[in-house]
Amino acid sequence: MSLSAEDRLAIFELLSRVAYAYDQRDLPGLAECFTPDARFSLHIAGAEPMAPCAGREAIMTLYRDAMAAQTDVRRHVISNPFFIETGIETGIETGIEAGAEPTVVSNLTLLATEDGQCRLLCTGVYRDTLRRVDSRWRLHRRHLDLDSAY
Repeated sequence: MSLSAEDRLAIFELLSRVAYAYDQRDLPGLAECFTPDARFSLHIAGAEPMAPCAGREAIMTLYRDAMAAQTDVRRHVISNPFFIETGIETGIETGIEAGAEPTVVSNLTLLATEDGQCRLLCTGVYRDTLRRVDSRWRLHRRHLDLDSAY
């Protein structure tokens, strides 16, 4: 799939909006970044993969529960995004033909501040497949491989 520079910029901005919405605990804003039928999966190194969350509401429940357990201020830093062909070493079972929807890989650096102290919580890699809905790009499939537990 050939993407215009405008599409690429919109997708990179979407990734930043997702991180910012989570960090601001803006669940409505976060929900807007996902398609209604989105899927999210997570694998933490050394642990069994988490069962995927199917649907935007299930994903929001996961995020809501995670936020409720956090007493610190989170900062999700998304870096080094690049596009790959769907289905080629993405680690995501998308069920879509190669090139049908863009897939972007990016790094995650997760920082937390509590009691005036900032610390690195963990790092990881996102693999996101995107879909245009109502003329806006949204996350359709998201997979996160974390390098360690946090």
